Amino acid sequence: MAKPEIFELSNGTINLKVSNFGAIITSLLVPDAKGNLADVVLGFDSVDAYINGNTPYFGCIVGRVANRIKDGKFTLDGVNYSLPINNGPNSLHGGIKGFDKVVWEVAEHKTTQNPSITFKYQSKDGEEGYPGDVTVTATYSLPSSNSLKLEMEAEPKNKATPISLAQHTYWNLAGHNSGNILNHLVQIWGSQITPVDNTSIPTGELMAVKGTPFDFTTEQTVGSRFAEVPGGYDHNYVLDLGEERLGLKRAAKVKDPLSSRVLNIWTNAPGVQFYTANYVDGVPGKGGAIYQKHSGLCLETQGFPNSINEPKFPSIVVKPGEKYRHTMVFEFSVE
Repeated sequence: MAKPEIFELSNGTINLKVSNFGAIITSLLVPDAKGNLADVVLGFDSVDAYINGNTPYFGCIVGRVANRIKDGKFTLDGVNYSLPINNGPNSLHGGIKGFDKVVWEVAEHKTTQNPSITFKYQSKDGEEGYPGDVTVTATYSLPSSNSLKLEMEAEPKNKATPISLAQHTYWNLAGHNSGNILNHLVQIWGSQITPVDNTSIPTGELMAVKGTPFDFTTEQTVGSRFAEVPGGYDHNYVLDLGEERLGLKRAAKVKDPLSSRVLNIWTNAPGVQFYTANYVDGVPGKGGAIYQKHSGLCLETQGFPNSINEPKFPSIVVKPGEKYRHTMVFEFSVE
């Protein structure tokens, strides 16, 4: 069995470190307006800390189904399935030992021109309660001087199954150890959210963001309406406004006014979870940093939460002979 380790991809501008444990982005160095590099992702110094530490899903790929499934239950093809309950009354991010807590095989690693690395994982029938064997791959690449690309694919072998993967990096464009992200500017190309009940399960309705503290259709600082969102943001946006490019739509833009670093996220997923690290509270991180609440923000492109139990939401069921494909591009710039 492969041992957990850290691999590097670099193209002269972006320097990425990823682990085959959880397919985790452990470090990402990008330049500011003056060319100074900073590590813009929250995380730990060693793989051991991800394996043994109390990690709030730093940098990993979550699955077989990202986000929450109500009561950890669903029915598919007439069969009832029960999943581990690990978030209040619900199942979160694939269960107790989701894709974020397993060692992936390194299927390919290119360090020359257009550096990339492909991780592969075989998820077994019944793993964390999910039906069917599934082969999953995740490829990180640096296709241009200023972009990081992630291509996730999954193929069920023998049974239909829900599949919805997400990349759970916590971003702080001022640098991972620079305090909270409340002055970061955020724009999200979504005119609606899926409102939630008191256990963070969508009600099934869609709510227009116009005139609410959830409206990021134009650039707003994260903290400007924070007092109106008890606990902070942890909501799924319907990506219905972004222009398309090469099959991907624009999902979100983040800017740190101090360093002028900008991140644009493109995806082919129908939703994005905007999360402001509300439950990160005194986590010891890289280089002696202590991460407090709101020290990073997540923009996890995904299928909608609890889709498997909501017939009106875009389906996340993948059948044998079909392939799940989820691509994200992270574009860095300064402005």
